[in-house]
Formats: sequence, structure tokens, C-alpha cells
Amino acid sequence: MKFEMTENAFETSTSFGMLTISGNEEYGFRPYQLLVSSLAVCSGGVLRKVLEKMRMPAEHITIEVKEVVRNKDIADRLEKVHIHFIISGAEVNEAKMPRAMDLTKKNCSMVQSVIDSIEVVETYELRK
Repeated sequence: MKFEMTENAFETSTSFGMLTISGNEEYGFRPYQLLVSSLAVCSGGVLRKVLEKMRMPAEHITIEVKEVVRNKDIADRLEKVHIHFIISGAEVNEAKMPRAMDLTKKNCSMVQSVIDSIEVVETYELRK
């Protein structure tokens, strides 16, 4: 990837279009938003695959970022992200969900990349 400076941001061209990143959300995605999004969506994608492999596919998953904690004293550092999954699926077995959540955290490359520096809390609820 290559990022080019603009007047208020940096931009990169991707196969899905232009990605604009700025410290000011009036001009683009803020870096912390992209980091939080990467954690949430990577986990969601892994959870989807884990559930499929466990033969209890999700019909739908909604991901809510319930909490983001930043430390203003240390460069507004991201310290905690609480990711909450709302899972629908007739085949999803509540008794197997703790194992599915454990496998999700262990196999999400983004979560594993920050595991020693950002607390990532993952919770879920089932809806039929």
C-alpha cells in the first residue's frame, strides 16, 4: 500500500475505491476507527467460519462495538475494545458458544496482533 498526503488527510487507492484517512473525521476515517473496525470485522469473519465448521452456521451476525477506552495521558492510546456479537441461526447451540468464542479470539489475526497491548473483550447473545 502507498499513501499520498492531501491537504487534510492521506489517501490510498484500493480495489474497492479510494480510502481517505485523517485525524479529523470531517475529512476521512480516523485511524482508531479503522483499527477498531479491523478488530471487530476480523473477529466477526472468524466467528462465522468457526460456527460453520462446528456445523451450526449463523444466518446473521451483527457486530456492535460497545466500548472503546482510550488513554488521553498516553497519546490517546487505544486500551480496550468491547466487541459484542448478536448471532441468529436455528442451528446455533448455546452450549457450544463458549468454545466458538475461544476459537474466534485465538484465530483472529487482528486480535492476536494487539493481544499484548489492547484488551479485547468479546461477548455475544443469541437470537433465534
